[in-house]
Amino acid sequence: MTIRTARNLTLAGLAALAIAVPATISAHGQAAHISADFDEPKTAYDPKHTPDIVAPDTVTAGEWFDVTITVGKGGLHPSFAEHFVRSITLLHNDVEIARTYLHPVRSQPKVTYTIALKKSGTLKAVEVPNHTAEWSATKEITVNPPKED
Repeated sequence: MTIRTARNLTLAGLAALAIAVPATISAHGQAAHISADFDEPKTAYDPKHTPDIVAPDTVTAGEWFDVTITVGKGGLHPSFAEHFVRSITLLHNDVEIARTYLHPVRSQPKVTYTIALKKSGTLKAVEVPNHTAEWSATKEITVNPPKED
């Protein structure tokens, strides 16, 4: 069998599978799996899901500083194949400035970003687990003008 023939057989098999799968899943069966956990982003406190943002309260414009985000203010979120954090994102005034994708069992849900800001505002950490809608937390940060030389 040539590589081209094997590839064509594989593509034909995938096409047949794509056609067959939707026919086997009824709308009623799928609806039963859509839980309220996925209805909207979460902002309430949860000990294992609420992101903890560690950053200075005040920084100087343009100077680098660290922001550490740990998922779980009351205890670290698990990192198992069936229950893990897919990504952690940092925003400043609703503008994304950093994002990290995590491996299910080889990544601890904790990141440190080194950033610089120009103006005061709100830092927002968003964690996206594989089993519910996203969770977020915020921290106000004051940015002082640069120091005179």
